[in-house]
Amino acid sequence: MTSRLEIGDAAPAFTLTSDAGEEVSLDELVASSRGGKVIVYFYPAAMTPGCTKQACDFTDSLDALTAQGYAVVGISPDKPEKLAKFRERDGLTITLLSDPSKETLMAWGAFGEKKLYGKVVEGVIRSTFVVDGDGKIEYAAYNVKATGHVAKLRKDLGI
Repeated sequence: MTSRLEIGDAAPAFTLTSDAGEEVSLDELVASSRGGKVIVYFYPAAMTPGCTKQACDFTDSLDALTAQGYAVVGISPDKPEKLAKFRERDGLTITLLSDPSKETLMAWGAFGEKKLYGKVVEGVIRSTFVVDGDGKIEYAAYNVKATGHVAKLRKDLGI
């Protein structure tokens, strides 16, 4: 079982390929966000109903989040080509990153045993984190629901 991150832990570094084929690192995201804060969320699969709802909710909230100094990145095990189709199909404006090796997912505790339709399976655990300007976890939520999660996150962050 992968260990879970808690508030105050150092955020595990990553450099992953985006849907545009560019290498993106957590350090670059923190440095480029106005407030030095990054929302990192992990989702199971592009173009599935729940993941589409969540990605669209983040896209719809991106202006408000950016205005408060947050960058947003979604990470899944999907290949960059599938992420590019996902972006195009749904008009997504958030950064999408590919982790086919699942190394980043495991480092963040977002891959492991979970319940799916009452059965225990191994897979991506839908999770959301906020990383502060010092690279520390400021917010950690595991097993989040796709629908309504962005609204709850915004409320929790006071946005």
